Parts: sequence; C-alpha cells; structure tokens
Amino acid sequence: MKYLIYTKTVNLFFVFLVSLWFISTTHAQENITWTSQSQNSSESMPVGGGDVGLNLWVEKGDVYLYLSRSGTFDENNTLLKLGRVKLKLSPNPFEGKTFKQELILKDGYAQISGSNDKLNTKIKVWVDVFNPVVHLDVQSNQNISTEASYESWRFEDRITKGKENNQNSYKWAPQGVVKTFMDEIAFKNNGVQFYHQNKAETVFDVAVKQQGLDDRKSELFNPLKDLIFGGLMQGNHMIPAGNYKGSYLNTAFQGWTLKSKKPVKFSQITITLNTSKSTSIQEWEQKLKAVPYKGDQKASIKWWNDFWKKSFININAKDETANQSAKNYQLFRYMLGCNAFGNYPTKFNGGLFTFDPQLTDTALRYTPDFRNWGGGTHTAQNQRLVYWPMLKSGDFNMMKPQFDFYLDLLKNAEIRTEAAWGHKGASFTEQLENFGLPNPAEYGWKRPANFNKGMEYNAWLEYEWDTVLEFCMMILETERYHGANIEKYLPLIESSLTFFKEHYTYLAKQRGAKSLDANGHLVLYPGSGAETYKMAYNSTSTIAGLKTVLERLIEFPGLSEKQKAGWQEMLKTIPPINFRAFDGHTTIAPAKLWERINNTESPQLYPVYPWGIYGVGKPGLDTAINTYQLDTDVLKFRSHVGWKQDNIFAARLGLTEEAAKLTTAKLKDSGRRFPAFWGPGFDWTPDHNWGGSGMIGLQEMLMQVDGKKIYLFPAWPRDWDVHFKLHAPYQTTVEVELKNGKIAILKVFPEARRADVKVMIE
Repeated sequence: MKYLIYTKTVNLFFVFLVSLWFISTTHAQENITWTSQSQNSSESMPVGGGDVGLNLWVEKGDVYLYLSRSGTFDENNTLLKLGRVKLKLSPNPFEGKTFKQELILKDGYAQISGSNDKLNTKIKVWVDVFNPVVHLDVQSNQNISTEASYESWRFEDRITKGKENNQNSYKWAPQGVVKTFMDEIAFKNNGVQFYHQNKAETVFDVAVKQQGLDDRKSELFNPLKDLIFGGLMQGNHMIPAGNYKGSYLNTAFQGWTLKSKKPVKFSQITITLNTSKSTSIQEWEQKLKAVPYKGDQKASIKWWNDFWKKSFININAKDETANQSAKNYQLFRYMLGCNAFGNYPTKFNGGLFTFDPQLTDTALRYTPDFRNWGGGTHTAQNQRLVYWPMLKSGDFNMMKPQFDFYLDLLKNAEIRTEAAWGHKGASFTEQLENFGLPNPAEYGWKRPANFNKGMEYNAWLEYEWDTVLEFCMMILETERYHGANIEKYLPLIESSLTFFKEHYTYLAKQRGAKSLDANGHLVLYPGSGAETYKMAYNSTSTIAGLKTVLERLIEFPGLSEKQKAGWQEMLKTIPPINFRAFDGHTTIAPAKLWERINNTESPQLYPVYPWGIYGVGKPGLDTAINTYQLDTDVLKFRSHVGWKQDNIFAARLGLTEEAAKLTTAKLKDSGRRFPAFWGPGFDWTPDHNWGGSGMIGLQEMLMQVDGKKIYLFPAWPRDWDVHFKLHAPYQTTVEVELKNGKIAILKVFPEARRADVKVMIE
C-alpha cells in the first residue's frame, strides 16, 4: 500500500514538473488573440514567412490583408506594397456574435474564426516559408460563397508631392515632377495578375549623374534596372467576377474580384509572388509560373518550430512590465523571422508591416506605400540595431541579407572612393542607397562650386563613414558564434578598413608634409561622432570601431601571415580614446575636439556598446560608469524611445536598476492593438530599431560575453524569475532558469564551456 501511495505521489509530481516545464518553455510563444474586429489597418496583425509580410485584419465583417515583400523597389526607390486583398463571405460568419483572430506564434500562422447562428467558419492565413506564396484556406460547416478581391491604389500614375516624397529617394528635394507609376493589373488564367515594371530611367541614373559618376556608370551595380515585381491571385473553383471602385480612408482604389463558381464548404486562395530582374514581361511570367504554389504547410510549421527552439526568453515576475518585455521580445523576433530569406535586409522604418500613414500621423494622408525615411535608403545607425540581437538569439542565417547588402555594394563604394579621391577603399555613407551611393537629397543639390564630389553637403551626415564597421564586426562575430564561413566577406571588411587608412592619410597630406601625428597615429579629422559630434577630431566611435575590428580581423584564422602583418601595422596607427572630466571624475570623451552638436546620440559610450572595450569584468569600468552618470550630454540625451540605446549601455555597465527601467520602457506594449507595433519614435511605425534595441538590452541584462568568458545575470533584478536560452561565442548555447533568485537549471552546450560561465546574481 505504501508503494502504491509513493508511486502515485511520484507520478503526480512528475506530471507537475512536466506541466511546469511545458508552461515555462511554451509561454515564450504565447499566442495573440483578439475577440473583436479591428477598426482599421493600424489594428492589423503581422503574418509572414520567408520574405513576405502581411498586415491582417477584419473590419466590418470583411477580411483584409496588405501584401509586402522584400526588395519591391520602384523607379523612385519607394518600397511599394504589392496591394491589398479583401475576402468577403456569404452568408457572413463574421456578422454573428462570436469572433476570434489569433496569431499561432509557435507555428507561424494566423487563424480567423466566426459563428453566425449555425454557420461556423475558420480561415487559416499562412505564408510558405520556402516559396513566395500566401495561402488563405477557408473552411466552413455549411456551403458559402467566397469573393476574393485584389485592390490597388496604383491603377493610374500618381504624382507625389511634399512630404509624400519622404517615401522615396528624392525626399525634400525632388528634381521636377515625381510620379509613382501605375501597375499592370488584369484577369488572367482565372485569376488576377498584377505587376510593377520599372521604367528605363530610375533614381539610380539621377544619382549617378548628380554625383559625377556617369563615366563609370556601366561598371556600377544597379538593383532597379529591369526589376519587375508582382504576382497572381487564384482560387480553386473561382472565376473572375468584375471590377469595382472604392476608397479606403482617403485613398481611392480599384478592385478585381474572383468569386466561387458555387457555394462550397472549403476554398483555397493563393497569391503567388515573383520579384526578379527580367528583360520582358514574358520572362517574368515564366518565372512566376515556376513558383510551386501548392505548398505543404508542414514544412513551414517545422521551420517556425525550429526557429523558436533556437532561443527564447520567458519572464515570470510580479512586475508586469517585465513579463511584457519577454512577450514583446518574442513578438518582435517573430516579425524579424518573417524576412529570414529576403534579398534585402529588414528595413528599420517599418520592415514588412507598415500600414496607412495617416493612422501614424494624421497629417500624412498618403497611400499605404508611404513610410518615412525612404524605401531603398538604408540608414546604417538604425539598421545595425535590427541585426545585432540576432547573434545571441542564434538567428545567424537571418543576418545574411544585411551582410549581402553591403557586399553587393562593395564595388560601387570602391569606384566612388577612387573617383572622388583617387585612393583605395570603400566609402559607405550613413544614409546609403541600395545601389551604394549617398541618398541624392542628403548628398545635396545646391552644392558650392568645386565642393568635393565624394562628400555629402549635409550638416548631419558629413564625414560619417564608420557605421559600416559595425556590420564588419557582425560578420566576424558570426564566425566566432556560429562557425560561419565568412571568406566571401573578407574583401568587404578589408576594403572598409583600407578606406580609413587611405583617406585619413590622403587628408593629412592635403594639409602638410606628414601623414601621421607625432605619435605615429592617424589624424582622424574631419570625422564625426555618429550624427551628433560634428567636424570631430579623433572621434571615439571611429577609434573604438577601427581598433576592435582590426583586433578581431587579426585573430581570424583565414588570414595569411602577410595580411595579418599589414593589419597589425594599421592597428599601431589607431589613436587612443580621449577623456574629459565632470565633477572631477574621468569620463570618456566623444572625441578629442569637435565643432558642434547636431543630434542626440551618445557615441562616447560606443566603447561600451557595441565595441565592448569597457564593461562588466573589464578595466576602466568606473570611467565608463562615470560617463553614463555624469556626462551632461549623455544625461540630456537619455531616453528609451526609438533608436536610443541607453538601456543597452546600462546593462553593459551592470547598472541593474537603470537597465531594467529603460528596457521595460522600451519593450512595454506599444499602445497599438499589436503590442510590438512601436513607434513612430524618430522614424516610423512599426519602429524596428526600437524593437531591436529593446531585444539587445534584454539579452545583455541576462548574458554578456568577453572572449571566452560568459557572464550570467550581470544586470538582472533578483526578483525576476526567468527561463532563457541564448547563444554565445564558440558555438555555445546557454539555457538557464532562475527562480527565487537561485539557479534552478543551468545547461551549457558544449559542456566543456561550463567552466567559462560566471553567475553574477548569487
């Protein structure tokens, strides 16, 4: 009898443990569930996969979705949406009393269900991760008629005026009339075919001429030439049923409708997409036909399941803002996962999930194509924050589009450097077009005569070259974290470093006989401390970046001895970081000297993050903390909004209370229906560099690395229970559960790396 009681007790205890484990490991993929319909597109839900993103919502009984895809750049470099789809069912299950829209996060799809009297219907909306195909599967317990309509606001040419040009590369300085050209849309093969074909002349041609590179034009990479993007919407047993006109918010559109031949219980609608360089529509159509549109969702679900197994953060605290932080961390990571295989990186200013702009700013009554800060323009200071968190989350393959973006532009950047200054190296500007030249508006149309053609005539961006070093470092880190083969990126890293050596030697020789200072160091003048400290002499962010990337490159095993020796010589020429005092305490200076302050960044703390020269367990921590706590500029600029990274600085410095306050402020619910649609901040909604900097802060609170050392809980509140799995260098994963301030689980793989782990909370 005692044995039976004991066995029953053990079994119950086992069930209890299993249930606890299940809750703790699955809570991180908690579904988002809505039981009422949405008011408009700002209350949409992100759904996606591969490189396709949808904004999905139900409004007044009809299902809507916006179609977006990586790389759909028009002639003006607007990142165009691919249209809007409307689903109307008759009889309508969404006119009843029961409604549910749910994002099944673990499996990467959404489901909408509704009941109207005895009619029960479910619509599964999913994107094939491996093929650019959107699926809408309609299942009902009664026969219903389905209408699937493709709606487009680009049914005619549209002149863009004023602030609307912020969506393209002309911004505030259009040269003549700027038009968004119409798409071609027609019924074809019992479906609706739609596409945008770029005209022969694009903003690429305008920028090349503006920047004096016409004689090298044939050598330059041009991503806009021959680009055609669009797709085909089809439905099983559906036929064309006519056109209609309408207006959504203030934007006129035309619709093309497919309708069921007869009422049925099950309908399948697919939207097959193709974005490609094609010299003719016929070639593009052949590529479209080759896309496998009858996808198996099992493969996509497996991809998402594996995605969530790679890493997670689950917090169970009395502080609800802490729990929100973990939930929204995962929601934002999901949004990043929707562009895992894009030809282009996820844009900081909305990614694939922008919606009608007047719902972000009531003054901007433009089409759904609008986003502030451009489509083909990539602002590097912002982009970096989208991609840094992917190292610790283990999403290494998702970093490839960002790395390839720079690699594709390498030749253009080198040609630009050679043409402007006659020396080697790749000059990458801060606001960089997808063809590797400065944004034309930022470059400046009203330039002084004989102003150097390599320079931007711009108070914010002049002499800001160093952000590319962060992407070089990310590339090197993927080798250290993941064992990735980065050989093809070495020319990018080496050319980016070469530019600084060559350019600042060149500038010094323009001023005098010596190319180095009295200590044998490069004179990094003029330079820039981010966009903030302008006309800087020996900018700290530049010094820290050059020093750290050079040291890491020298350690890379793929270099020859000759290459190593060359980079070691350059490392000797990097000047030291400068300091200044506040209240008698030494702090890191943003530069040796500067002429003015333009923005509100704190590059004097870049040696803390991203460069890791100062931090927990490292010399000079007190100096870095002084900088965070006493520097009057740093204090004045402090915020959790947008791209601000004060939360990351605090975490890196072990300032637990500050890190917790700022990170939870960043990762709290957005105030919009979807909790991770933050913004606009300084940019747009959803603000992806807001989400990225929040992710980084949470990761750094939990785990920091220094060489082979792994610090656990360097800035973590003891009363926040947490279960997490993150990645560390040398192909290491660390899984930890902290409960009541004590380590309950510690798993390190490979086991040999456990000796490198230091727990800092006990």
